[in-house]
Amino acid sequence: MNRAILSKQINKEMIEELKNDTQALLSFLQNQNDGTIVYILEKLGRLESGYSKEPLLNLLNNQNENIRALSLKNLAKMSDVSLLSVFVKYASNDKSTEVKREAVSAVGRLRNEKAIPILIKFLTDSDPKVVMQAIRGLLVFANRPGIKQELKKLLNHPNELIKEVINKEVNGFSYKSNSTQKHDEFSAFLKNTVVQGDVQEILKYVPDESIHLTFTSPPYYNARDYSIYQSYEEYLNFLEKVFKEVHRITKEGRFFVLNTSPIIIPRISRAHASKRYPIPYDIHPLLVKMGWEFIDDIVWVKPEASVKNRNAGFLQHRKPLGYKPNAVSEMLMVYRKKTDKLLDWNIHQYSWDKVKKSKVLDEYETTNIWRIDPTFDRIHSAVFPIELCNRVVRFYSFVGDLIFDPFAGSGTLGRAAINLDRHFFLTEKEAKYINRIKEELYKGNNLFSPKNNQPRFLDIKTFIPLSKEKI
Repeated sequence: MNRAILSKQINKEMIEELKNDTQALLSFLQNQNDGTIVYILEKLGRLESGYSKEPLLNLLNNQNENIRALSLKNLAKMSDVSLLSVFVKYASNDKSTEVKREAVSAVGRLRNEKAIPILIKFLTDSDPKVVMQAIRGLLVFANRPGIKQELKKLLNHPNELIKEVINKEVNGFSYKSNSTQKHDEFSAFLKNTVVQGDVQEILKYVPDESIHLTFTSPPYYNARDYSIYQSYEEYLNFLEKVFKEVHRITKEGRFFVLNTSPIIIPRISRAHASKRYPIPYDIHPLLVKMGWEFIDDIVWVKPEASVKNRNAGFLQHRKPLGYKPNAVSEMLMVYRKKTDKLLDWNIHQYSWDKVKKSKVLDEYETTNIWRIDPTFDRIHSAVFPIELCNRVVRFYSFVGDLIFDPFAGSGTLGRAAINLDRHFFLTEKEAKYINRIKEELYKGNNLFSPKNNQPRFLDIKTFIPLSKEKI
């Protein structure tokens, strides 16, 4: 039954009455379908130790694993140690992994010494989520003799999340900031600055944890005259070095959004095949290894008429194996600099006034499919649409933040930053694009009033002394 209809038929007052009348609840549940039972179990709320356990115990025989799991979850609310044997039974024998996880959680929620040997036993379970529930239960007793030693045995566990939890809780390991600046501050010499030169050289002079957000699209492998590499491995090594530096200069817990897509290198003759390189998928493991935590994937979809037609041959012959779809999408991979602090910590580093000014109040895309027309430029062949930049800047930064693009191209990200009351730091190697950035930043109305810093266009020789002054 539709949940909206259920909410009208079974209101809060009715559920409270059923909770306090064992026979009425038993009778009611016997005549309901699974959907209604699940709805009631989700809405039961607080259950004191005095409530009757019988209706919930009866449901543990139900064939629906969701009902069994929710029944255990509600029984755990009673904190009744007499239920320990019931929880152990289902944790050990139920065929449903969800029920087993909920049963181990229930054992832990008893917070009773009798649960300790049982929780230790489940530390060796093959299901990492069961192990995590056992860890959670044992952490209540972390100061008791022997408990930390049992948990330390998991330091070499194959599951990465378990190792992280044990490192933090047992060894006190945490990701710590090396910056002496406040989270919402950055070095003034980077503000609204464009530096021409090799990005690897420039980044050597950018202080640790200076950047709030990086959004970039790296040069495509051997697809443009400004991005020629001897091999695909050399290309990936170059990006790895750059993005390691981006990681270093990014503030704790802040974001890096990378726009890439697979690229096709055309065949040299009809006797040879073309080669397609899965750039986003090859870069990803390198980013995770260096300390970026994967958060989201956003698919940028362009109109089919705007992309190269790869489908023409198949359209004519229709032979299997020859199908080649038109590539209308690019990937925006969203990463966060790994930290043990939650997002709320980052938000709390700002004044309420700045948070309020940064809120996204107008309509926004609720899915990870962004349909945005590409932008075509007379100078740069792969330019960011301003709308794409606007979305990334609005969603992943605050007013007054410093936004970085290591491969600035025509500088659209800088214009988006200024339009949205942020600041930019851009690097670009090609002289022709530096001139295009100047045009882009002064497009339309004057974005920089006399009271605001004018954008600075520097070469690396001029930039280096500024970095040493830390002005």
